[in-house]
Amino acid sequence: MSEKSNQSSFGGRLYRGEVSSDFVGRRKQWYLVSLALFIISVGAFFFQGMKLGIEFSGGTVLTVTSGQADASNARETVSQLPFIEGLIVQELGTDKVQIRTDSLEPAELTEIQDLLSSRYAVDVESIDVQSIGPSWGEEITRKGITGLVAFFIIVMIYLAMTFEPKMAIAAFIALFHDVFITVGIYALIGFEVTPATLIGFLTILDYSLYDTVVVFDKVRENTKNITQVARQTYSQAANLAVNQTLIRSINTSIVALLPIASLLFVGAGLLGAGTLKDVALVLFTGMIIGTFSSLFIATPVLAGLKEREPAMIALAKRVNSRGGNEQESASVAQRQQPKRKKKR
Repeated sequence: MSEKSNQSSFGGRLYRGEVSSDFVGRRKQWYLVSLALFIISVGAFFFQGMKLGIEFSGGTVLTVTSGQADASNARETVSQLPFIEGLIVQELGTDKVQIRTDSLEPAELTEIQDLLSSRYAVDVESIDVQSIGPSWGEEITRKGITGLVAFFIIVMIYLAMTFEPKMAIAAFIALFHDVFITVGIYALIGFEVTPATLIGFLTILDYSLYDTVVVFDKVRENTKNITQVARQTYSQAANLAVNQTLIRSINTSIVALLPIASLLFVGAGLLGAGTLKDVALVLFTGMIIGTFSSLFIATPVLAGLKEREPAMIALAKRVNSRGGNEQESASVAQRQQPKRKKKR
């Protein structure tokens, strides 16, 4: 009974091609969706900008733990000091307030610690202080960019050797699409960019690449000896691959997003864990965008590149011609059928 139910399931019918949706044929619709997201990301990135964490921009962060912790009171208390610049105050959970400023001199740091200790009635030693110079932030930025560039180069080489250069190009376009849109959404929401954010970016690139490789492997299987068989065009075979992997990709994404959603909404929202917030937002946004691009950007781009090859152009003509001849034969048979009845 289970075997029959599996065979009659929607996923099974998609895999066998009994039902399908023309995702590749509607590539312009997906490109318009991506273009809209891209424009929003560009606007957020250039007009609002990225909110760099202390690890990248340098500065001083003080964290006060107190039952009276309140962001507005902390901002009012600290802003009265004349040397305070670049002030950012936020609450962490229900009993912590974090105060970030530009780099402070030792005497200035001592003064702000004494002021916070008096305001919240806590010991000076209990105030957590983290100071990072701008040179260290520049080094972290350079290493992060180097890691992303190295990742892209390795991915291109791997896909070009494992599959073919045009698949590598399509995968690179999808990866760039994922990174830039995720960065734009991150800038739009206004979360700080921390080293945890970079780790999240590398993670979503791996996930997006994994999903893209699965789809491309199915495309390669469907297009093997396609010019000899001449039953489908390259776009039709690629579209079949997207339909065959659609349910699997959606199920995998849902399973992966559930724990990430708990990190984002429970860990960061309710518990106030800042590091969880940085990682979870990148993963949550990037995995959704990555699943979309693997199915609806990478494969249509690949099909568009392949359809320009002379062999694929000739294949499309043969397939379309044969389809037209079959339709014409069926039409002739239908017209001749009543005549045969009359002869009888």
